[in-house]
Amino acid sequence: MLSIIDRTRLSASGCDFIDQPHLEGLLAEKPPPGRLRDVIAKSMAKEPLEVEEAAVLLASDGPADCEQIFDAARQLKRDVYGNRIVLFAPLYVGSHCTNDCIYCAFRRSNSRVVRRTLSPEDLRAEVAALLARGHKRLILVFGEHPRYDAAFMADCVRQVYAVREAKPCVPRPCGAWCPETSSATPAAPGGIRRVNINAAPLDHAGYAVVKAAGIGTYQIFQETYHHATYARVHPTGTRKGDFLWRLDGVARAIEAGCDDVGIGALFGLGDWRFEVLGLVAHALHLQKHYRVGPHTISFPRLQPASGVRLEETSLVGDHEFKRLVAILRLSVPYTGLICTARESPALRREVLGLGVSQIDAGSRIELGGYSETGQAQVMEREQFRLGDIRPLDEVMRELLADGFLPSFCTACYRLGRTGEHFMEYAIPGFIQNFCTPNALSTLMEYLMDYGTAETCAAGMRIIEQELAKLPEGQRKQDLVERLRRIRETGARDLHF
Repeated sequence: MLSIIDRTRLSASGCDFIDQPHLEGLLAEKPPPGRLRDVIAKSMAKEPLEVEEAAVLLASDGPADCEQIFDAARQLKRDVYGNRIVLFAPLYVGSHCTNDCIYCAFRRSNSRVVRRTLSPEDLRAEVAALLARGHKRLILVFGEHPRYDAAFMADCVRQVYAVREAKPCVPRPCGAWCPETSSATPAAPGGIRRVNINAAPLDHAGYAVVKAAGIGTYQIFQETYHHATYARVHPTGTRKGDFLWRLDGVARAIEAGCDDVGIGALFGLGDWRFEVLGLVAHALHLQKHYRVGPHTISFPRLQPASGVRLEETSLVGDHEFKRLVAILRLSVPYTGLICTARESPALRREVLGLGVSQIDAGSRIELGGYSETGQAQVMEREQFRLGDIRPLDEVMRELLADGFLPSFCTACYRLGRTGEHFMEYAIPGFIQNFCTPNALSTLMEYLMDYGTAETCAAGMRIIEQELAKLPEGQRKQDLVERLRRIRETGARDLHF
């Protein structure tokens, strides 16, 4: 693990692409008449926007302009992602941290929080609990601490992949295959199919270690792209106090072979409009230098946390939150947008159509939260308070009722359709050839193995509706056959 001095020295070779005076100047400008229309037209052509164009969307804050932006974001989301919503769950591995970020319950000076690192037995219990609820995609979350080095993270990833769950042995509400009554050969026990990581930035060698363990996306939040704000909330002398080392983190990950990276900002630390431009600038920087932008962008808002005092002046309201989601969708058309369970169920429901393509569901962020805690949140054991702790099946049922197609698909990552290759596939036809069929297959799996009767009924209706939309041909025939095998023979993980 690099020392603070070594990290500072190496970070000097990075590129500080955040031109703060330029971005602040853009936010002070008033766009000329007709400029909004031109910018939206570029977005609808699925072209990424420059920061100057994203600033036009931010400046267009009148009611009529906002509705125009919302309508465009809804249409672009349908064009690029259809009605799919990808689901995952966070799994916190350790709360020890050497940083002292003023907004975080895990900061080193906070004596109220319970410090813990999951043992291998604890980790297996958490994964088993998540598998039993139907999850296939996880993101492991680590504090920044010497014990959470690349080797430790890689070992955790391998442990997660090694956990297996036996097939259900009771009849399901949908009349699914049951090993007690079927003579068919059972499928292999299920396991987690994709493990992402949210952790501190590493050096090139560290990224190579975690990549070799089979991770999907390596996610690093800059928290704030505003230099002075960053310095104010991240004390000097801490690992996180180096702005440029963190800013360059995902670039190093790509250079080390992690071609799927995620970025994010914590909204509420400063001017939310500046953070939007910072995210757009970051995405453009990666696209320019590595020919692939971030796979995902996250935009969590500050939430109450044990031992943390929030500054009310910078908190982002619900209307502004909906605006930033829509503007990010229009600015980075092919990047997945993640709305986390920090937000309330009602607000998450509102922003799903504005551009969100991924959500976590059934989430608990206490250490041991899936296998040990009850329904109530335990603030001393979590990083912040969640706004949505509904069970996965309840979230699934609401998505289906609202006409969305829940997906646990991991096919692209496992078949090498990642990074630059994903961008090549992200063209017209990709949704109907790969995304929708794989979403339907994973939805059928969930309904057969975990869904309640009400969720099963809603899910089967969506499957029939989606099949009716697909063009006739061999791909549709293959999909129908695979869905039959999943339902009638217990086949699993049949992906395109």
